[in-house]
Amino acid sequence: MIPVSLLVFVMAGWCAVYLADTLLRSSVTHRISYESWLASRGLMLSPFHVRWQTTMFNRLFAYCARINPRALYLWFNSGLVFGIAAMLGSVVLLVKTLQQTYAQMTTDNPRIGGQQTLQVVVPGVNLPTSQLAYFFPALLLSGVIHELGHAVAALRESVRVNGFGMFVFVVYPGAFVDLFTTHLNLISPTQQLRIFCAGVWHNFVLCVAALAFLFLLPVLLFPVYTTGVGALVTEVVQGSAAEGPRGLSVGDIVTALEDCPVRGVEDWTSCLSHLSHTPQTGYCVPLAGLQPSWAHGRPFKRLDGTMDCCSNNSLTDLCFSYVKPQGRSGREREFACMPVRKMVTGTATCRSDDDCAAHLAAASVCVTPSLENQTRFIRVAHPPSPHMLFVGYPPHLQYAASLTNFVPRFGFLHLDLPIFLETFLKYVVSLSGALAVVNSVPCFALDGQWMLNALLEVTLVAVVTDRQRRELVGFFLLLAGSALLAANVALGLWMVTAR
Repeated sequence: MIPVSLLVFVMAGWCAVYLADTLLRSSVTHRISYESWLASRGLMLSPFHVRWQTTMFNRLFAYCARINPRALYLWFNSGLVFGIAAMLGSVVLLVKTLQQTYAQMTTDNPRIGGQQTLQVVVPGVNLPTSQLAYFFPALLLSGVIHELGHAVAALRESVRVNGFGMFVFVVYPGAFVDLFTTHLNLISPTQQLRIFCAGVWHNFVLCVAALAFLFLLPVLLFPVYTTGVGALVTEVVQGSAAEGPRGLSVGDIVTALEDCPVRGVEDWTSCLSHLSHTPQTGYCVPLAGLQPSWAHGRPFKRLDGTMDCCSNNSLTDLCFSYVKPQGRSGREREFACMPVRKMVTGTATCRSDDDCAAHLAAASVCVTPSLENQTRFIRVAHPPSPHMLFVGYPPHLQYAASLTNFVPRFGFLHLDLPIFLETFLKYVVSLSGALAVVNSVPCFALDGQWMLNALLEVTLVAVVTDRQRRELVGFFLLLAGSALLAANVALGLWMVTAR
């Protein structure tokens, strides 16, 4: 469900804006000056909608439209081809997304929810409020680049640009360009198609550029940040298993989880997954250091059938199991409640006694922590500090701390700068790509409507000579596309807010 506090904040903000606008417009003293002030700054207010328009960027658009005419011709023709392909691809993608949403609605399998190609994003519901600082700038940038493509393409085709503007609808920012309709209607359908396809084309280019920057980020930041030396801790969740005097701290560099080396965040994730799906690691301990658990009572079974031998509720002791050498009844298993840090500090890992014989000359045995099912004992190496010892479910450790691949070379550099750049680029890739897909859909009030109409004028003029019939074909195609998009949005909103 939508958080009540967020909903109240948004509604209160818009009510205050609308109330102030209504009072000023109804005031005999301030009405004229207020409306003149709005008009001089290109502002327009309506319920849940604020719009700003200006002509200050028209010279910039005109300059861009004059750069290398031959290259721009090839550029926007490439956009035309992409726009047509994107129109068809967006329909296929929406049909697939609708099928995935329906499958998620009719099943209780949580994995199916993560398989959706497109998802409706509602701030505060499936988008944490902490991510809004990335989401809104990335969405606005994607919208500005989209409209920049329309403006430059229009000026290149001799269509006047009346102005450029930005708006906020409820909480979502966006941008727009105002084209001179008379000029637009006088040019050929092919020229119109270049203009209409330019927006989604530039969104696609921005998506590819952001993806390239994302992959090249380690190279671009190499002079000030290094990678491949471990995973740097940038945040430790309060009250989590990673917090504490012997836990992780901001600035620590994790280099290993047991005998699994950690060179970055990807290794951190894969090592935890590996440790959670493999048997508990053992440790080579000299036989002289082992004592049976008689001092703490007999070993006893837990509810899940596993064995425990520490009955003193100590936070520093742990029950270890091992195979008793030369036992009377064959390979009899013994249990010992021992100080855990003393037992595992500086010891080699093992899976059997044979591994210990290969590493140590003295008589030793492979001891394994006796834990509940799915629980693991993990040594986290973060030199120069002693190992952090974790006992629990490995995925809990994964979410106990935030890490990054980028380690600053200089002390004055901020730890979060690479994370900010990385996260922002990921949002640009997702949102710019989503805008390209959604605006390509043959749907009323979107770019896809004008792209489809211009495409039909280009392709069907020789087959369907009657203009009204072509418009009728376009109307039914737009109706189908609008219904498809509306079904995706409606079911997506229901899945996000109702479940």
